[in-house]
Amino acid sequence: MDLKLEDKKAFISGSTAGIGYAIAKRFLLEGATVIINGRSQESVDKAIEELKRETGSDKVSGIPADFSIVEEVDKLLKELPEVDILINNAGIFEPKAFELIPDEDWFRFFEINVLSGIRLARQYFPKMLSKNQGRIIFISSESGVFIPEEMIHYGMTKTAQLAVARGLAELTKGSDVTVNSILPGPTKSRGVGKFIEDLSGSSGKSIDKVEKEFFQDMRPTSLIQRFATVEEVADTVVYYSSPLASATNGAAIRVEGGLVKSIL
Repeated sequence: MDLKLEDKKAFISGSTAGIGYAIAKRFLLEGATVIINGRSQESVDKAIEELKRETGSDKVSGIPADFSIVEEVDKLLKELPEVDILINNAGIFEPKAFELIPDEDWFRFFEINVLSGIRLARQYFPKMLSKNQGRIIFISSESGVFIPEEMIHYGMTKTAQLAVARGLAELTKGSDVTVNSILPGPTKSRGVGKFIEDLSGSSGKSIDKVEKEFFQDMRPTSLIQRFATVEEVADTVVYYSSPLASATNGAAIRVEGGLVKSIL
């Protein structure tokens, strides 16, 4: 299927690994021009070389920026004044008991997971409206509607992303600009892989056993009873970033393996 992305420029925050990297790769395979992002020049350069090798496309560049540092975000925006597609993927997570989460963590999670997308959208959204074309996608999570008790601060930020995305979508009435959210479920990204490895090491159980128990005990409502791959999430993201998805706007699209027991 031709997603008609040949002439589109896409920026993906937090894209040197995991879901973001998979999204960048899929865009390149569709012929789009891609700008990736990581916290260091070294990580960006390494990811660019890997993407070129894996896709055969040289239509990729990158800009380092740490989204917890406003000055670095401002520098990025100056270097990249306009895009056709914005994927707000930068984010952090950390399992921690509610009573142990200090104020500093609540602010840090909100700044990186929520304000990162707000700051980027504030730059690119008005320009998209003026051109009457554009796509913004927030990579939220099933944790935004199914708040995990082991990381409530993370769930809060994912709910906030849904609110921001829907609010922006309300401002697109009558235009060809869309703003949507994608809600991945448990996904075998680099961070989740390390989380599972840490659980395996601390419990003395095999990784396969830990994964099985994770879905039995922590995510029992999952219908697929496995981690999604980053490619499965990326395929969904890139489709909804394309002109073919022009009638989908203001939506929260699930890629969570049926974990959320709701028909809406």
